[in-house]
Amino acid sequence: MKKLRSINEIEFDFDVILRLDTDLPIENGVVLDNSRLVKSLPTIKLLLQRDCRMIIVGHRGRPDGKDESLSLRPVYSELMGLLETDGQDWVESVFIDDIKNTKEIERAIESNQIVFVENLRFHKEEELGDNSLFGELKDVASIFVNDAFAVAHRKAASVLLFEEMETFYGLSFVEEVEKIGKILEMKEKPMTIVLGGAKEDKLKNLEELSKKADFILVGGKLPKIISNDKCLISNKKVVVAELREDGLDLSDKDIEDFKKIIKESRIIIWAGAMGFYEKSDCQKGTEEIARAIAASKAYKIIAGGDTGASIVNLGLKDKIDYVCSGGGVMLEFLSKGTLPSW
Repeated sequence: MKKLRSINEIEFDFDVILRLDTDLPIENGVVLDNSRLVKSLPTIKLLLQRDCRMIIVGHRGRPDGKDESLSLRPVYSELMGLLETDGQDWVESVFIDDIKNTKEIERAIESNQIVFVENLRFHKEEELGDNSLFGELKDVASIFVNDAFAVAHRKAASVLLFEEMETFYGLSFVEEVEKIGKILEMKEKPMTIVLGGAKEDKLKNLEELSKKADFILVGGKLPKIISNDKCLISNKKVVVAELREDGLDLSDKDIEDFKKIIKESRIIIWAGAMGFYEKSDCQKGTEEIARAIAASKAYKIIAGGDTGASIVNLGLKDKIDYVCSGGGVMLEFLSKGTLPSW
């Protein structure tokens, strides 16, 4: 596995483009879960201690052009509040509305330690992987730092900056790579992967994952998506939930079948809720599986918003070896042993 250059190797007094995971849930301007920002605080604080000035970039949601409801202004406010309450000395900062306004960013970085830039996905170049989005900004800053592991499997312009700039990786990013990479080196058996949620992209690596895992348990909305794929259904390693009648949660039989496999597992990877977790009467499957995983003697890694929420709500977080910031990136890394971000 490739050894990444950590920001511990950065010396003093640099202008840095810092990619953070800023895709946070926000309601009426209030951040509901800031855990992804909290993960990056050690990286930000280390850069500040080394007198580096940061141009912070990130995205939120999937806007079609500029969409104020997906602005990063609340994320900027949340980050500055976190730095203040974390005992950090006063940090001069400013919010810039457009990544393409290079002159404004250049002027701002001369008098601010943090220049926080608006949602990159307001420009189509970000998702197209078109690095012209950063234009002359690559000359304003001399170093690129990536601390956004949750999007490390995307070939976005901000992720691919490592191809054009001297690059280091944030403390959180390096830790996630090491924790997940540990699984690739472990020999314990059986290995069980639990897949749920509604995102179909979790299935794209299923064939490759089935070569490494002993069991893949499939719940959430995914059984409906793969119900017509005979190759997956006939794969003896893939256990697809039948679901209860309304299809919104595991059936009692699914729960018992999954729990038997989980109990015998020595490595467990879990990404995605087992039912429509937003509805209170559809949480049983997720919570039963959460309890079973927490009680197992396996090395356990989980990822995904609802997955993590269930663990936290049940008071079981301390029973999990590691909580990864993204399910899709975790599964791609496990299946390929590498990512397009390095």
